[in-house]
Amino acid sequence: MDPQRVFCPKADCPVRGQRDRGNIQIHSQQERRYQCTLCATTFTERRGTPFYRCRTDPELITLVLTLLAHGCPVLAIEAAFGFQARTVRRWLAKSGAHCQQVHAQKILPHDLGQVQADELRVKLQGQIVWLAMALAVPTRLWLGGVVRASRDQRLLSALAQRVRAWALPGAAGGGGLSDRVRL
Repeated sequence: MDPQRVFCPKADCPVRGQRDRGNIQIHSQQERRYQCTLCATTFTERRGTPFYRCRTDPELITLVLTLLAHGCPVLAIEAAFGFQARTVRRWLAKSGAHCQQVHAQKILPHDLGQVQADELRVKLQGQIVWLAMALAVPTRLWLGGVVRASRDQRLLSALAQRVRAWALPGAAGGGGLSDRVRL
């Protein structure tokens, strides 16, 4: 356990999210708990991770998530490891939500420069949908995608809204982003 590698997760703590401030001490070695000396909050080392309140070994959860990311069906994981499908889906949802939070905190709005958008016609079983996606050309940052049943102005407006969310207000590619999109 290394108190220098964790930070206080309490929302109103003055040093929330900051490491190496000297405010974290070991509260319980056996339970793997820390304590913030500024706000007196105690927390586990898994707090703020997808493994929080999970009794399963994090390495096994990571293995299952890796298999899911490579296309392994939930039913196959259920048969191989003996986990219930709802447990596997809960791990997937928790890890996805955690990734969204990390992405929102680490990838801040910036000057996008040139943005490239495209759409794909996707055939699914019994239906056809359109996937519109965009990326910032200079950095190759994936800005998002939108799926709709038809290729219309709603699809393009939803994509433009996602691009606008990543653009800095007033930046060359951001503040002047037009609602008008050419097909």
